[in-house]
Amino acid sequence: MSFDLVVWALDKTDMPDAVRAANARCVRGEHPQRPADPRVVAFYDALTSEYPDRGPQANTPGTPWASAPLHAAADHIKMRLDETCPDAVLERIEKLAGELNLDLLDLQDGTVYPPPVKTR
Repeated sequence: MSFDLVVWALDKTDMPDAVRAANARCVRGEHPQRPADPRVVAFYDALTSEYPDRGPQANTPGTPWASAPLHAAADHIKMRLDETCPDAVLERIEKLAGELNLDLLDLQDGTVYPPPVKTR
């Protein structure tokens, strides 16, 4: 069994329904033809430097990925995680999403988690 999370780079004013609508477009194969959002690139680079999704390390025991490589588009990254994925990986995903002002969509129940407010 696996579970899916998607990080989305949408405008700060977008509501959870806009995130779910964007995901529905992705499922239909509709992806924007534009340069990748720098936040998505930074998220992907940081996460896969710790947990590779390509090459021999992507399929080693203990990898968090149930399916690799990750689905990457200009405005989002979809991650299919193994059911035994350590909490540390989930915490890292949440932390990176917050640092980069990305919304996090839990595809199991449709919940959208905006990034936590940063404290100074």
